[in-house]
Amino acid sequence: MADLPEPRFLDERVAHWAATQPDAEAMDYLDRNWTWAQWDDRIRRLAGALAERGVARGDVVAFLDKNHPACIELTIAAASQGAATAIINFRLAADELDYVLNDSDAKVLIAGKEFMESIDKIRDKLTHVEHVIAVTPEGDDEYEKVLEASTPVQRSDDVEPDDVAIIMYSSGTTGRPKGVELTQANIIAHTVNAHEGFEFDEGDKNMVSMPLFHVGGSSYAQFAIHDGFPSVMTRDVDGAALAGAIFKGANRTFLVPAVLAKVLDSGEDAVKLFASLKTYGYGASPMPLPLLRRALEAWPETDFIQAYGLTELCGVISHLLPEAHRDPGKEERLSSAGTLVPNAEVRVVDPDTLDEVPAGEQGELWFRSPQLMKGYHNKPEATAEAITEDGWFRTGDIGRVDDGGFIFVEDRLKDMIISGGENIYSIEVERVLAEHEAVIEVAVIGVPDEKWGEVVKAVVVVEQEVSEKDLIAFARERLAAYKCPKTIDITDELPRNPTGKVLKKELRKPHWDGRDRATV
Repeated sequence: MADLPEPRFLDERVAHWAATQPDAEAMDYLDRNWTWAQWDDRIRRLAGALAERGVARGDVVAFLDKNHPACIELTIAAASQGAATAIINFRLAADELDYVLNDSDAKVLIAGKEFMESIDKIRDKLTHVEHVIAVTPEGDDEYEKVLEASTPVQRSDDVEPDDVAIIMYSSGTTGRPKGVELTQANIIAHTVNAHEGFEFDEGDKNMVSMPLFHVGGSSYAQFAIHDGFPSVMTRDVDGAALAGAIFKGANRTFLVPAVLAKVLDSGEDAVKLFASLKTYGYGASPMPLPLLRRALEAWPETDFIQAYGLTELCGVISHLLPEAHRDPGKEERLSSAGTLVPNAEVRVVDPDTLDEVPAGEQGELWFRSPQLMKGYHNKPEATAEAITEDGWFRTGDIGRVDDGGFIFVEDRLKDMIISGGENIYSIEVERVLAEHEAVIEVAVIGVPDEKWGEVVKAVVVVEQEVSEKDLIAFARERLAAYKCPKTIDITDELPRNPTGKVLKKELRKPHWDGRDRATV
């Protein structure tokens, strides 16, 4: 690895391994697997199929399905033509799919057959989509026929590392998702910078189970590709799928803490099986300290790595490495987000004055890194608000940095709720509930939950009789299930400050008193 130059394009490493170890295993998925030579051929054929359908530099294609190698194939193939892949959350409701697909400007959509019914319902609203290609887990599908019929093509001469390669949609403070544009250079920088702790040894296999629409899925998948090691991809993140991957030899993975909790609660056999994991990376939501301590005791030989990051930074910007997890003299750092990855900078800034605060004090966390997104798709104003003129990204997270460089994330300026690794903006849920005829006012907050870290709760003022059950059902018809309130309180009025702003802090207080929100 040391003699390999750092790649400039996403397709370089697949091509390299296809040339140097063509018959070695690259990807395993359900009952199928591919060597590096086969996988490279599939990617080149898909690039040819996209070119035949008019996809060129600056265009966008989209992928909608559960985890499937075709998503990574599309990402790399499209990038080789200078096009971006919008990876769509398959859990979105029809109204959300309509918005995201149109906002992305996608010309080609590859979609799982089980989601075609949802696409058919909105097909006449998809003004940019010219081609829809169906894909199935088994491979007896239109996608495979397209690959077979196409002519392989190499990377286009006009492609640049700064071309957008992935667009990931995260809920936005305007109530609509924003497309985060990640370039080839961004993704490669993340792969190189966040690699520590995820090094592979001979015989290792990578388990790719985090949803690929999540940056923790797509960015993490790049590690094994970069190093030339095989991956075992699961379609779902359930116990049977994860166990199946481990039986196939997968021994390094990245998952959300909620999965770890489920394993620990599943009995001795499950705990013993997961003991074969060399590395367990976790992130996307806080790990409750009692859960983390249970895990460290249950798996004394496993290296645990916590990742803190944001989609806008391609994923990991700081990490708590294995040795810090088992440092008896610094146990307080278990509640930290670790230290910066290489080639990254952090500032802690007073969000009102924008002045840097003294060391150790709280402020808004700002980061600067080559991993930082190009911007929000079609939203230059939102981009300007998030990125300063000198390249600092304003996270909206409140935290501090201790004298050892450990970052503590302690609250959030943004009204974002992180439930089981999914980012949920309260304003998006509020927008939907406000559409109910009985609702006059609504405020949405996150409340602690032992399994998911936190879950969505709404507090509403109504003008006519309506039940909590009816309001939750109303939300479920219009939002992905994980965004819907688990509970709703009906009240006479919402607490406000003298200027009329709703005091969400007061609504949260009875639920969070006595708890550290970052480590619940």
